[in-house]
Amino acid sequence: MANKETNRTVELEDFTSSQDEQTIKQHVATAKPSQERNRPFGEDTPIYLSSSVGSGIGTPTALAIGAFATTLTTLSFSLMEWRGVTTTNVYIGNFFFVAGIGMLISAQWELVRGNSFAYTVLSAFGLFYAGFGAIITPGFGVTDAYAGNVAEYNNALGFWVLMWTVLNTFFLIGSAPINLVYFGIFLTVELAFLFVSASYFAAADGHAAAATALKKAGGVFGFLSGLLGYYTLGHLMCQEALFFSFPMGDTSRFFSRKKKAS
Repeated sequence: MANKETNRTVELEDFTSSQDEQTIKQHVATAKPSQERNRPFGEDTPIYLSSSVGSGIGTPTALAIGAFATTLTTLSFSLMEWRGVTTTNVYIGNFFFVAGIGMLISAQWELVRGNSFAYTVLSAFGLFYAGFGAIITPGFGVTDAYAGNVAEYNNALGFWVLMWTVLNTFFLIGSAPINLVYFGIFLTVELAFLFVSASYFAAADGHAAAATALKKAGGVFGFLSGLLGYYTLGHLMCQEALFFSFPMGDTSRFFSRKKKAS
């Protein structure tokens, strides 16, 4: 890979040294934007590639978004107690493998592609799901460690989810310059975390009815976030296979930085 980068640098240097300024401008004008145009993860402008240059690395985002949406939606079913399901242990496979491993692997490729924001978000949520899976796995003995002290256990879970709410707040802010769909995903996740955290605290205080209502409210927002995730997955799949995309509500134009006058 180092040799490829060196050769590419030499080629660019040869090109710029052998062409006049007008020719270079024409070359850039006829180039096509990189497929990373909608990734304002710290990027002010799209990266332009010559139309003759192709990327050898595929986009891992669809797998990560699909894993996120599937895992969160099924978890939301239990939070909302659909069809009487309240126990989440059956989703341990999703937590560890689909979301945990799937999102972590996807995150590493986002890092290779230079997407720092995507890497951070996907890694964080992959670790969140893996961590939650560890908590509810009987073999890890997390629940048994509280020796039947239900109030302490619920307070601990409340703090755990609350701090993920804080972390997600920064993701919510960072998603504002991307598009409305991503912003909606992080907003609904934020509200889901907030309500679920409050439900654990209510349960610790002995307010069972309030805890159930808050948990169901969190499930509703988690379900909405999952639907937005599936919408994004459809957008990515159609963009790749059918050469059209869904409206995402681009917001980057409202956050473009003004260049200083030279």
